[in-house]
Amino acid sequence: MSIAAPTRSRVRLLTAAATVALAALSLTACNNGDGVRDEGASQQPSKSAPAGGDSGKDTSAGSTTGDKTGTGTDTGTGSGNGTGSGATTKPKPQPASTGKNNPTAATSRVTCNGSTVKVTAQSVSRPVNHMLLTVTNTGSKRCDLYGYPALRFGEAQSVPPVIDDSQPQAVVSLSPGQSAYAGVALSGGDDGGGANGRTEKTLEAFFQGRNTNDGGPGAKAALPAKGVYVDDSLKVTYWQQSMSDALTW
Repeated sequence: MSIAAPTRSRVRLLTAAATVALAALSLTACNNGDGVRDEGASQQPSKSAPAGGDSGKDTSAGSTTGDKTGTGTDTGTGSGNGTGSGATTKPKPQPASTGKNNPTAATSRVTCNGSTVKVTAQSVSRPVNHMLLTVTNTGSKRCDLYGYPALRFGEAQSVPPVIDDSQPQAVVSLSPGQSAYAGVALSGGDDGGGANGRTEKTLEAFFQGRNTNDGGPGAKAALPAKGVYVDDSLKVTYWQQSMSDALTW
């Protein structure tokens, strides 16, 4: 028994039917309620390159980290351009002088007396019957001369009174090496005709303190070998800053 070969028209019919069936199946898959769609490579989000030519790295995180850590030059920490140890650092204030190496400081001032000064006595031609006392600071500190010298000629039991009008406006103060002066009216009148005239050959000067007549040890002053003539009109001036002021009275 022979089998007849399919005709060409039948083959075409089968091919068309198969094509229709595939199309129907594809349409069903696209609208089956699952929403599955095949969009190929376009389904992955594209990473656009930044304008600055970056290779696609996310720079937002790095920028945020920089601002929080403060390691940039705007924070001024460390050795950056901010408030580090640059040239704008203010110099430390120097402590005030304590007087240890400053002989004029208040803490270095002492009262002038025989332990810090030397006293000399010399006769002068003008005014007549006068003598000039010079006291020089031989110590290492500034010293103050209060009041007037308390003079003891020979074995006298009292000191000469002071000339009130000779009082200066301020206490005389001597830096180391400086000198001050006092005038001594030895006797009254041009002829020295005061009462109880005598010749004295020794002299010792004593000093006053700020609030007391006792300023410490005295100092001896050498007199001429023949001595000096004094009487009961003997007077002294206050300590003066200049020689001319001491010899005014």
